[in-house]
Amino acid sequence: MSHEDNPEYFKGRGAQVNTHNRFIKNKYVREHEEGLDEQMLENTHTQLFEENPKKIVSESNSPDLSHFVSINPYQGCEHGCIYCYARNSHEYYGFSAGLDFERKIIVKRNAAELLEKHFNKKGYEPTPIVLSGNTDCYQPIERKLKITRSLLEVFHRYRNPVSIITKNNVVLRDIDILSDMARMRLAHVNVSITSLNESVRQKLEPRTVTGAGRLAVIKKLSDNGIPCRVMVAPIIPGLNSNEIPDIIKAAADCGAVSAGFTIVRLNGAIAELFTDWVHKAYPDRADKILNMIRACHGGNLNDSEFGRRMSGDGHVANSIHQLYRMACVRFLAGREMPAYDLSLFTPKGGKQTSMF
Repeated sequence: MSHEDNPEYFKGRGAQVNTHNRFIKNKYVREHEEGLDEQMLENTHTQLFEENPKKIVSESNSPDLSHFVSINPYQGCEHGCIYCYARNSHEYYGFSAGLDFERKIIVKRNAAELLEKHFNKKGYEPTPIVLSGNTDCYQPIERKLKITRSLLEVFHRYRNPVSIITKNNVVLRDIDILSDMARMRLAHVNVSITSLNESVRQKLEPRTVTGAGRLAVIKKLSDNGIPCRVMVAPIIPGLNSNEIPDIIKAAADCGAVSAGFTIVRLNGAIAELFTDWVHKAYPDRADKILNMIRACHGGNLNDSEFGRRMSGDGHVANSIHQLYRMACVRFLAGREMPAYDLSLFTPKGGKQTSMF
């Protein structure tokens, strides 16, 4: 049975269930739903929740992401990618990592104001900041709210480097700012492409731009002088791992100058969500996919060991690494992302001149 014929498959969403939030003692159960006069109603529309944080810039001290400084104008993501590691963070807001993550979106309208305050802190040293360290800064609601646009205006005004990670073509709306920043070596864009197979993409990332659409984003950005990296991430052995060379070649043909990759790891609630999803979406090869993921993580679906958790190990992971390296050598030789220029940063009070 294909997922299209499966009456239990929730079309248009990645997650098929709402997993229990580990921080909440009580939970809903549905074992006796057949005894109700009518089924429990669920709001299937996307809901927005306002947050007014006191700071917007966060720095990771993880050995894997040392000095990784990022901003997330949104928490939760309508894209609905089933594998997304950011799902677990939704539990801190009292929501589920499952369907809640895709339809209960937390927005931070004061993000630009907080970024400007950050840049004007005494002793601030300019450093590249990543937009979308957790959830996509160009997810669908950005078309209307323009929070990411307001952040880029601050980056541009202060001449502080920015790196964007996205899989949405809304980034093209801001090509005016990004092209000017790129001219000053202040902007990089990382475009995530998980599959060029539309059947796979629709199941894996149901509310995202097509693979061909993302290649068009790379082409348009590159044509405007904005350096692009293709992120082949995450690689799911047995599902999209065979596409690595094709994705890197296609991105290189569109102007990409670099590539990156990670191997999927199913941490926290993601293991339950992905396992449920893969048995519904790919019932004929679900066990094979799960076993190959385990082979990359010492027999587990997740590996929390720093230095190994995102790259995996073992023979399956090694073959993926080799395929990736060969593709980069073949299609991206002699290309690289340009270094940022940190000397242009200008605080509100202007640059301080040296007495010597």
